[in-house]
Amino acid sequence: MSILLAAAASTLVFCAPGYPGGAGDAQPYVDEFAKAAVAAAGWPAGSLSAVYDPTEQGGLAKLGTADAVLAFVPFAFYVEHAAQLHLTPLAQADVVGVGTKEKWTLVAKTGRVTGAASLAGYTIVSVAGYSPQFVLHSALSAWQVPPGVKVEPVGQILSALRRVASGEQTAALLDQTQAAALPTLPFAGDLKVAVQSPELPVAIIAVVDNRLPAARAKAFQAGLLKLGKGAGDADSLGSLKLHGFVMPDLPADAPKGSASTAAPPPTAGKRPVGKAKP
Repeated sequence: MSILLAAAASTLVFCAPGYPGGAGDAQPYVDEFAKAAVAAAGWPAGSLSAVYDPTEQGGLAKLGTADAVLAFVPFAFYVEHAAQLHLTPLAQADVVGVGTKEKWTLVAKTGRVTGAASLAGYTIVSVAGYSPQFVLHSALSAWQVPPGVKVEPVGQILSALRRVASGEQTAALLDQTQAAALPTLPFAGDLKVAVQSPELPVAIIAVVDNRLPAARAKAFQAGLLKLGKGAGDADSLGSLKLHGFVMPDLPADAPKGSASTAAPPPTAGKRPVGKAKP
């Protein structure tokens, strides 16, 4: 009975800072996903609940509770908080229209930023701006960004791009979807791509603070890898704009959150990820 009670108290926390959508709007979709994941993993029905928080601090608060055993977060959140939360990656999301990995693009006023040194005195704004570690060391790993460059989160990226185009000492770091829309802007000619990141994971599902026994974690991982392949998976995944999941394939310098026994097999991070679906 105690095992079943512990299972019933388990929560999957979705947290996506910087992206639109309120907790109430997302709740039916994360509930549906939790049910599908539990069924695929062979866990008892109702043994996992889900909750969504669109803010960094709200997500951290929820992940700090004892029942929060799993986190579904953007890679930027993982980079910033993996060590603090002792996150152990289980699977990597395959996102509709993006894939399992994406490149981030730094955009500046045309003619202003020609190299890393040109960023001196600048502020970099991004939906991932809550994670300076991600912005400066993952997305901009190709550059040695000068000390003193500020990193700030922004919710309205279009307004930020107008500021960049107007000549403010600001650059914008865009995700793959945002960068693809650049040519459609009426002021696109005033903007220029300064540098792109290497391909980075889009989102990660991870065990929080060793709160799942190894056997349950491996069963959940196996269930995630099956999602998207069954006839009834389209609704539970499509509402969250997901194709499915693959084994984690994180950069070599990604933070190490935990050496948990719930971690994926040692070869998981070395296997090449399959091609993203179009």
